[in-house]
Amino acid sequence: MEPAGRPRDRVPRIDPYGFERPEDFDYAAYEEFFSAYLVILTRRAMKWSKLLKGGGGVQKSGTVKRYIRKGVPLEHRAHVWMGVSGAQARMDQNPGYYHRLLQGECSGRLEEAIRTDMNRTFPDNVKFRKSADPCLQKTLYNVLVAYGRHNQGVGYCQGMNFIAGYLVLITKSEEKSFWLLDALVGRILPENIFRARELVHGHHHQASRELQGQAAGAGLTRTPVRCRPRGFISRAVSCCLVPEYLTSVHFVVNVFQDRFKIMSSVTQLWL
Repeated sequence: MEPAGRPRDRVPRIDPYGFERPEDFDYAAYEEFFSAYLVILTRRAMKWSKLLKGGGGVQKSGTVKRYIRKGVPLEHRAHVWMGVSGAQARMDQNPGYYHRLLQGECSGRLEEAIRTDMNRTFPDNVKFRKSADPCLQKTLYNVLVAYGRHNQGVGYCQGMNFIAGYLVLITKSEEKSFWLLDALVGRILPENIFRARELVHGHHHQASRELQGQAAGAGLTRTPVRCRPRGFISRAVSCCLVPEYLTSVHFVVNVFQDRFKIMSSVTQLWL
């Protein structure tokens, strides 16, 4: 029996992350796809729930790696990312460190650069709009300021706002987002993927050439990635937070070579 009404009436206009679907979104195709995919998602969610039963830490294993490659359910994503990336261990070893960073000495240049990018971060996401309650712009701002003070060799570079913003959406926690960003930028991604000769602008082309060399040396593809940004962020962050997935780094390299030119139609992406 066919469900009543149009697909547009049955599929929420805003997705689980807070992104608005665009006017030309194909609701019928999405519903058809998701009705079949939901069976797979449910099966995976049951496996993850069984694996994580008891609420303990995530132990790296062949099973965990295989499960991650197939996708981590949204409800478990923050817990799994924190465990496999080492971010949870770092946070436990440094209680109060994040909050001390926020109380640290101000840097007008750092804070102004971050503040400039706030309204550019996921403009199609209702949770990042100033009218939202709470507005995640303040949360994101705190995470980026804290990281800029923590890693002064990198500071803040354009594009970090999208990665940190995605982490905030997933974890719903400033401190966890900070430690995941530290895991990505500080330990997992190639050393020079963020260059801080200039806080935001400058020496981009030289950095790009160096990154191309690093990617080639690691056996990574140099073919430009024509991937829509939210899909890139979701998959690249998911893969990079497990250091063994080195082949995912080429997504990051290519996107940052293009200075993270985020398309306005981010809500067209499949999650």
